[in-house]
Amino acid sequence: MEQTFNAAEINVGFHPDGYRIDRTASPMNRYTKWQILPGNQWCNPEPVCFDSLPQRGWIVKDRFDWDEINMKGERNLSL
Repeated sequence: MEQTFNAAEINVGFHPDGYRIDRTASPMNRYTKWQILPGNQWCNPEPVCFDSLPQRGWIVKDRFDWDEINMKGERNLSL
């Protein structure tokens, strides 16, 4: 099992409940909530405030790998 962290310790990472922190991103993409589809495809990001994020259980990433934007304008994220 991967080591988990508190939200305040994350520069770039995700939470298994569909949240993402990317402090290297633009302000609207810094803290987001995603819909998770079968096959672990993340789509439909919505900006959220830091206080609404789960505070524990975060997994650190070096960066996110983005797939192309699909026809509905949804962005899929591969973890």
